[in-house]
Formats: sequence, structure tokens, C-alpha cells
Amino acid sequence: MAGATASEPPLVAVGANHRSASVALRERLFVDEAATGALLRRLRAAGITQALVLSTCDRVEVHAVHDDASAAARAIGRVLAERAGIDPAELSASLFTLEGAAAARHLFAVAASLDSVIIGEPQVLGQVKASHRTARAAEMVDRELDGLLRAAYAAAKRVRSETRIGERPVSIAAGAVEVARGIHGDLSGRGGLLIGDGEMGELVARELLDAGLGRLVVTHRAMARADALARRLKANVQPFEALDDALAAADVVVTCVGLGTYVVTRELLREALRRRRLRPLFVIDLAVPRDAEPAAGDLDGAFVYDTGDLERVARDGLAERQAASAAAWRLIDEELAGYLRARSMRAATPAVVALREHFEAIREGVLAEPAASDPGAATRLLINRLLHEPSGALREIASAEELGAAERLLRRLFRLDGAGGKASEEDSK
Repeated sequence: MAGATASEPPLVAVGANHRSASVALRERLFVDEAATGALLRRLRAAGITQALVLSTCDRVEVHAVHDDASAAARAIGRVLAERAGIDPAELSASLFTLEGAAAARHLFAVAASLDSVIIGEPQVLGQVKASHRTARAAEMVDRELDGLLRAAYAAAKRVRSETRIGERPVSIAAGAVEVARGIHGDLSGRGGLLIGDGEMGELVARELLDAGLGRLVVTHRAMARADALARRLKANVQPFEALDDALAAADVVVTCVGLGTYVVTRELLREALRRRRLRPLFVIDLAVPRDAEPAAGDLDGAFVYDTGDLERVARDGLAERQAASAAAWRLIDEELAGYLRARSMRAATPAVVALREHFEAIREGVLAEPAASDPGAATRLLINRLLHEPSGALREIASAEELGAAERLLRRLFRLDGAGGKASEEDSK
């Protein structure tokens, strides 16, 4: 799209994302929160007075409002290149540029998490809102950009509330939470046990805590490592020698030792279930090789999942999100059309006000003339005065072979019928 038309806002989006640029280039372009203000000042110095900077692991983008979108895009590209120490010509090959309605649609899609590596991730809307706040604090947000962002938030809200785009998990950790809730329901009254201090185990434990898990106990053969992990997770510690007691007290167990021997054996789990009076126990085995004896999963009340099981949960969730994305895009396009219509109507307001003031001045002029005492003469004079300039303009347009378009516009503006040039009976009521 070369630029914004009369029905489109003067918008521009320039940046590098997971589709257009490598991770290495995005790392060079990345702007942390502390540096965002300085970049906004650079953009202002380059003539961009309304802009926000959105910088995440997926993208580094500038969304701006400018009367000359193409010139603004070039300026933004130069600023990004200078800050990253990259030749502008070299960087341009990895930057995308969108103008007008395409730029608005892109921002709507970003806010709704339709343009993310993981479709439906919830964090991106918060990132856009944080960028909005930063730009406002830097006095880089005026009515146009603020209106665009609020329309994007409304679109994102519809996508979240009217589709299933974010309902299913698409990661192992989120899959573990979904299964835990399926087994135990509300997690706030449930207890967790983390065996070992592997990175994935800590990640899943954090996800469970964030999902409302009521309490967490950490155990490890090395007490010092258990203490360090428990401090990070704000959890309690239990000696590894008391693993049988810890299992019996837990509702969700995350194990990630991976030493090649079974930590959670069938017999150990059977005894824990007996002590729990067969209340279900969910075991998440993240270790390679496995920590949980495969036969333990055959026990009544035992739900033993390994990484393969959780990966299948995540794949199913991703497929469901992708299926929901078609409906989400339809909502985005509906919201975009409404935003563009509203923007066009606002853009026409000054012309309508000027036309009304022009007509009023002519009316006052006619009323000041002697003919004003005769209603018939006054109205004929008013009509002649009102039509004088438009008639001359139509003759000029006719000589330029543009009469067809002008006539169609005139008939639409004044609701003239095609036969005699009179307002239809219905329109005159």
C-alpha cells in the first residue's frame, strides 16, 4: 500500500518481527524499558511527533501517526538503524513497512495476539498497553494515536471473549496446569511437591503457583540445593529421606531428577495413595531418563504424565488455537472497518462545518438585501447564490473530463434521482 487514502488514517508501522528478521538482528534492535524514552526522543527529533515503541522477544516495532507516512517510514528506519549501529540500507531488507489501513490492521492483530509466535499468548496485550503508557509519558501520544490504540484494545477484547483463541495450553508448563485443574479443579487448596531442581521442573512449579497452587514443598538429595530452590519459589523444604510423607501430602508432584533410577516407584506411589485414601495424585515426570516407574500409572487414582504426554496436550491446544484464528481474524476486520468508518466521519467534520458556515454567510447576505422582503425573490436569490460557485466548479470539472465522478458524488450528497434531478419523494419527507 503506497499510502493512506482519504478514508484511511495517516498511520505507519515499521519494524522487525519473527517473520521478517533473525533472532540475532532482533537482539541488536531490542529496546529495553529504560532506553525507550531516548528512542522516542530520537523519533521526535526526526519529525515523528506521535509514536510508540513495542519491543518484545518477538518484535521491535514503531507505530506512528504522520501526515506523510512514506517519509515517516524512512525516518523511522534511519533512527532504528542508527541506534543499532547498522547501515540503513542493510537494515531495510529486514524491516517491514505498513501504511494506512494495513498498519492499523497489523496493530489490531498484534494486540489480539494473532501475530505472535504462539497464537493467543496473553502477555502481548499488556506489552502494548505498557508501550502506550511509556509513549504517553513522553508526550508522544495525541488524539489520533490514542484513538487507534483504544480501537486495538477493543478488537483484542472481542477476540478474547468471542473466540477460543487463548483457552487451550500451547506449552508443556501450561499443559501441566490444565491437566492439574482437570484432575483437582481449583488448585488453591491443593499442595505441590517438587523433586529435584531441574530448570523445567522449576518452570512448571512456577506455572502451577501462578495458577493458584496453594502450597509447595521442595525436596532434593542435597539439602543446600533444596534450600536455594525453595527460597526462589517461596516454598518449604522437606528432607529427601521423607519422600514417602511428602508424596502422601501432595496433590501434584513434579519430578525432574533424571539419574536413571526410579525416584517415584510403583510401591512408593501405592503407599502414598493408600494414605491419601485414594484421593487422586497427579505426577508430572519431566526427567530424561524418567523418574517415575511406568507401571505406577496403572494404579487407581494415579495420573502419571511424562513430557511426551504434555507435549500432546500442547499440540492439541495449538491446533485448537489455530482453528479459532480464522474467526478471530474476521472479528479483527469487523473492528477495523468500524474504526476506519469512524475515522473517516471525523475527518469529514471540518469540511461539513466549513460548508455550513459558508451557507450561513450567504443566507445572511441575502437577508440583508432589499429582495429579502419578498419570500419568493429571496429564496430564488439564495438558491442562485448557493449554486453559483458549485456550478462554476462543475463546468471546470466537465472540461477536465471528470464530470462522471463529480455527478455521481453530487447525486449521492443531495440524494438526487436519476430522472429529473429532483429529490425523491421519500427523501423530501
